[in-house]
Amino acid sequence: MKYTKLMKERIRRVNVLFKELGYDLTEGEISDNTFSAGFEKESEFCGGFFIDDDSKFLEIAFTFSFSPRMASFIQERLEEMLKICYEYGCYMNIQKFEDFNFSVFSKVYFAGLNYYSLKETLKDFLFCVDDIKETIEINAENQED
Repeated sequence: MKYTKLMKERIRRVNVLFKELGYDLTEGEISDNTFSAGFEKESEFCGGFFIDDDSKFLEIAFTFSFSPRMASFIQERLEEMLKICYEYGCYMNIQKFEDFNFSVFSKVYFAGLNYYSLKETLKDFLFCVDDIKETIEINAENQED
């Protein structure tokens, strides 16, 4: 896939900013007009990001996957999960395949993308993901019964 100069510059810029913020990046993937990669800190996966050639923003995402037998458990917590997303300025998507996925997203427009804007967006995004993890945490002792 041959990228435009603008797309190449966006990929370079995003990679530099993530590294300046102390994140390690996974090897990026190219699919159609989209570049995607994961990011982690201190060997802990934090999320992924997407750069689409036709888009004016960087999209950051984290996906939770659940088995179908957990549907009622998650449904009971869905309203709280939506409130958490709203509180941190994130949005979400739910998809059902073999498992069902709850994805959390945040965006930064390339026109305003700099060290500080990415740092603050990631801070809110990661707080959102952590709060959702806390909301859906299943007590390991209950699973053993």
